[in-house]
Amino acid sequence: MYIIIWEYQVKPEHLDEFVKIYGESGAWVELFQKQPGYLGTELLHASSDPDHYLTIDRWVSVTHYESFLSHWKKEYEDLDAQCEDLTEQESLLGNWESISSKTR
Repeated sequence: MYIIIWEYQVKPEHLDEFVKIYGESGAWVELFQKQPGYLGTELLHASSDPDHYLTIDRWVSVTHYESFLSHWKKEYEDLDAQCEDLTEQESLLGNWESISSKTR
């Protein structure tokens, strides 16, 4: 499994809109679902900071994710630009591969 983790500091006035777009039935999930190999997205909220969120996107493999990016690049960039004003900060925490999914 291939996992991408993003961290966000959301502008307080945009919390509801952020959750709607990044949540399990939001615009990002709708876009990702267009590509085979997408397994789901989890939206996490920090209990100690109401404006701090993480997303965890899961794909079957890095190949599936890269295929998504090549097929849906314009739509990805357009949605990313649309969401830009929702956050004060956005950081890619990393791309990860599950040890159990790798062949040894």
